[in-house]
Amino acid sequence: MPEGDTVLQTATRLHEALAGQVLTRSDLRVPRFATADLSGRTVLDVTPRGKHLLTRIEGGLTLHSHLRMDGAWRVYAPDERWRGGPGHQIRAILANAEHTAVGYRLPVLELLRTSEEDRAVGHLGPDLLGPDWDPGRALDRLLAAPERPLGEALLDQRNLAGIGNVYKCELCFLARVTPWLPVGALPDGALPRLVTLAERLLNANRDRPTRTTTITSELRTPPGPPSPPSATAAPGVTAATPAPARAPARPRSPQPVRVQERLYVYGRARRPCLRCGTPIRLADQDDRPTYWCPGCQSGPTP
Repeated sequence: MPEGDTVLQTATRLHEALAGQVLTRSDLRVPRFATADLSGRTVLDVTPRGKHLLTRIEGGLTLHSHLRMDGAWRVYAPDERWRGGPGHQIRAILANAEHTAVGYRLPVLELLRTSEEDRAVGHLGPDLLGPDWDPGRALDRLLAAPERPLGEALLDQRNLAGIGNVYKCELCFLARVTPWLPVGALPDGALPRLVTLAERLLNANRDRPTRTTTITSELRTPPGPPSPPSATAAPGVTAATPAPARAPARPRSPQPVRVQERLYVYGRARRPCLRCGTPIRLADQDDRPTYWCPGCQSGPTP
């Protein structure tokens, strides 16, 4: 699922393949821009902005695209077979003498003046992976609606740009609160730490081929009785040192088990929590599948 980290990786691949090169072919397969021909123009750069991609082209033009849930850009060598999907899913083709970039299933694709980029991305909050990242401004935007559920607030790109549904679920787990807890009900100091953690997690994954929020070398003991939710544990939670489950009442000496999961809760419905062993729950929040651990995370649930 494309989020800020994977969009950055896509932008990097496109920039390496297209920037500084003259386009020998362009094909925008959306009705509004079907007649636009960018051939003969030089691609200047490809820049990510939150979950948006801005391909800037000679002559003051920008090709704006958004991947949403399952869009993708693929880069191919001249004689390489295209493998991104059937032909009817192709929305854009940009080619030069050495590479061809093909956009599949792009729900947003528009050609606009570079001077008018704000029309497409000006509403976005601070970019977690961008040069404009400003945790204070992101915090102010989140706190502007204290009654709003935390999960919805994190997904709102006007607050901070780059978080998608996977990070929403993982961040709420690491903060030990449910995604339905109102922003204003978080313990004192928890929201600034969560904003900092969001930036750390996305930056930790900016170059990884597979998104990871756990520590793969972490050792844990097999799960004991579920720990009661504890909002006060949130201050100690970090991406590098996830808070351990509360020690069981009776001493045990089990053999340590190596954690191989890459995510704590997302996609793990009904499987045991990596911290406490409680089965992970799944419900919709604003029409998005949302995962949480009822043993580790406090707050309201559906």
